[in-house]
Amino acid sequence: MAAVARGAAAAGGEVVGVLPGSDLGEANSDCTHVVATGIGQARNLAVVGSGEVVIAIGGEWGTLSEIGHARSLGRTVVALRSWGLVGSDRMEGAPGVIQAETAEEAVTLALAEL
Repeated sequence: MAAVARGAAAAGGEVVGVLPGSDLGEANSDCTHVVATGIGQARNLAVVGSGEVVIAIGGEWGTLSEIGHARSLGRTVVALRSWGLVGSDRMEGAPGVIQAETAEEAVTLALAEL
């Protein structure tokens, strides 16, 4: 998340940090706006519900939960060096999850979904 915030800020973008805790001081220094939710991991649902397309980068279990929440909400997920998913029946091939090889490709694919 820090690398994404740094890159967005360097490009002149607005960076919104959505924190799981309530301490504003936990925000990355590149954040221009901070939302301290105080709701722990439940903030994953708020994060993916707030966008039209989700780019998942790398990640651990929290990222996997965000991918699941995003797909449950009907959001397309672009996965950049993230989870490779396999489903069965209707979920075979992980519909709605698109793999990307580079950051530029991830952004291009996300914008194409809008």
